[in-house]
Amino acid sequence: MTVTQNKTLAEEIRQDFPILQQKVHDKPLIYFDNAATSQKPRQVIETLRQYYENDNANVHRGAHTLSSRATTAYEAARDKVAKFINARSRNEIVFTRNATEAINLVAYSWGLNNLTEGDEIILSVMEHHSNIVPWQIIAAKTKAILKYVRITEDHQFDFEHYTSLLSDKTKLVAVVHVSNMLGCINPVEEIIKTAHQRGIPVLIDACQSVPHMPIDVQKMDCDWLVASGHKMCATTGIGFLYGKEELLRQMPPFLGGGEMIAEVHFDYFTCGELPHKFEAGTPAIGEAIALGAAIDYLSNIGMERIYEYEKQLGCYLYQQLQAIPGITIYGSKPPQRAALVSFNVEGIHGSDLATLLDYEGVAIRSGHHCTQPLHRYLNISASARASLYFYNTFAEIDAFIAILKDTIEFFLQSEASLE
Repeated sequence: MTVTQNKTLAEEIRQDFPILQQKVHDKPLIYFDNAATSQKPRQVIETLRQYYENDNANVHRGAHTLSSRATTAYEAARDKVAKFINARSRNEIVFTRNATEAINLVAYSWGLNNLTEGDEIILSVMEHHSNIVPWQIIAAKTKAILKYVRITEDHQFDFEHYTSLLSDKTKLVAVVHVSNMLGCINPVEEIIKTAHQRGIPVLIDACQSVPHMPIDVQKMDCDWLVASGHKMCATTGIGFLYGKEELLRQMPPFLGGGEMIAEVHFDYFTCGELPHKFEAGTPAIGEAIALGAAIDYLSNIGMERIYEYEKQLGCYLYQQLQAIPGITIYGSKPPQRAALVSFNVEGIHGSDLATLLDYEGVAIRSGHHCTQPLHRYLNISASARASLYFYNTFAEIDAFIAILKDTIEFFLQSEASLE
């Protein structure tokens, strides 16, 4: 892939994504469900195929050539992740199945061993279930208390309320960087700095930020950060946990078995070195290597360029939706938001809307987007969501808006005919 400056970003790279060339219900596919999962460029697909055709073997265990090549590629992927988010050391990158597993790793390893009765964990009302349920489980086991930061009237993180919740009892802050429903970009550096002034560690859910903008964990100064590969042009089944090395060294292993040990005796075992003590069993080798290829792909484009292009796309989508009568949009106004918009159309359920849009080749999300508490907080049962990535185009937004208007008109006419 060669990046030039005389075309829009999407025009340069769109042919790299085979799935986007298809038709759905005999209509050109408009894929606007990127917050759920991203599509994969042929460079990533080819990397996965090459691994299974040429290098498939278990890592770290074999002296033969295939095992050596697999191990080299697997560990090279770790180096790529570390560089991508500017970790201090490759030892700070732990491969997991996804971000959910990464949060559970911190919850069970750090949480169970550091939280006691009366300790407080601060989350926000906009958290994905993956950053709520593990802490509910740990709170039930340790008798810790969960507290939730509200959102402001314009649907942003309520920083004033956040600071009011911090106390000597606060032992952890775990918040999302970019809301997968509201699209707001939370002030994580300020959130972390304020917590650290009280000696409180912070976990950041970066699933919706790592694929879309430059991330520097050293500048951010988070204690843990999690992300999923499938949202950043990699395959499913791979994610990672970043953790400060001194914290990871203090944390006991999450799972036991092969790979995570140094020695095993009949009555005890010793852990392997970081990061392997958290990677029990045969890892997702091909998926990790494909994640490395996805990072190469994104880095070749440039995360700053991706962010700037998506900011333009997101603003345009917001403006076009806002102009349609009867639509309620959730989240703050551009430009302080990601390239996704959750909305409802008066009198039309989001699932009905998404079903009819699918018949026109448009893929959007409908439902609660794994944020049931937030939907209850907003007093809505569900919403529709259109979420973009750097391979989407302004022309696709125009087509989506035209199809959406026709769909709304169809519903209105249907209702009128029944009266």
